[in-house]
Amino acid sequence: MVPPPQPRVVVISGPSGVGKDAVIKRLQELRPDLYFVVTATSRAMRPGEVEGKDYFFVSKATFESWIASGQLLEHALVYGEYKGIPRQQVDAALSKGSDVVLRIDVQGADTVRRLMPGVVSVFIVAESEAQLVARLVSRKTEPLDKMVTRVKTARDETQHIHKFDYVVVNREGQLDECVAQLAAIIDAEKLRTKQQQG
Repeated sequence: MVPPPQPRVVVISGPSGVGKDAVIKRLQELRPDLYFVVTATSRAMRPGEVEGKDYFFVSKATFESWIASGQLLEHALVYGEYKGIPRQQVDAALSKGSDVVLRIDVQGADTVRRLMPGVVSVFIVAESEAQLVARLVSRKTEPLDKMVTRVKTARDETQHIHKFDYVVVNREGQLDECVAQLAAIIDAEKLRTKQQQG
């Protein structure tokens, strides 16, 4: 009697260092029914990253040709490097009836909300700015000046929380609790009568 719910697009965003990658990796383990879009980037691969799993690593020239030919759902220049969502991945997953998870920055989330008004957006935060700084320091992936820029950017991005549908705190040592809340949001959104009717 009730039509099946339409597949949803879920945008996950939040400041650098808040643990988005860890949250998404754990969510992938728990929810194989979800389709996780792989972001393309022009930055160099970091130790331990896998091509096609963590990111698609492409040259700036390739990225710029994708922008010119409209192959990206959204893109941005972040810390001097391109990041973007290949449109074809999203369209293919939705056409198969899969819910799609996008991991994008605040600017990208604005673009996707404009292009796809039905998206569900979730902002992930650390429990405090001090904890965020500690996480960035512990990563040891960049020099101090870049870290200072990331903290300033995190402050600016946090001013946009009100644009998101949900906010979830990723507390230190409580990854599973954060992921459980995220999964509950996705499941609840699938049960919304408004969304199911159209």
